[in-house]
Amino acid sequence: MSPKTLTRMDLSEAVFQEVGLSRNESAQLVEAVLDHMSDALVAGETVKISSFGTFGVRDKAARVGRNPKTGEEVPIHPRRVLTFRPSHLMKDRVAAGNKS
Repeated sequence: MSPKTLTRMDLSEAVFQEVGLSRNESAQLVEAVLDHMSDALVAGETVKISSFGTFGVRDKAARVGRNPKTGEEVPIHPRRVLTFRPSHLMKDRVAAGNKS
C-alpha cells in the first residue's frame, strides 16, 4: 500500500479537473460538502453516500475499563462515536485493488 493520504486539496483539485470550476470555487464546493456532512452528523443524522458507504453516530454507554499495564479499573464516560460502514460496492472495489 502507498503511504499517500487523500486531502481536501486533492479533492478540490479533482473537482477542478473534472468539473471545470475555478480552483477557488472547487475548494469552496468541497468545504461546503464536508461542512454539510459534519453538521448532519453533529445533529445525529445518518449520512449515506450511494456506492460509497454510510456515516453515522452511535452513543456508547458508560462502562468500566481496565488499564492493561496496571490492571486498575478506570471508569469510561458515555460518549458519541463516529461510525462508517462501507457499501458492498466499495468493499468489492477495495478487495479487487488488493489482487493486483
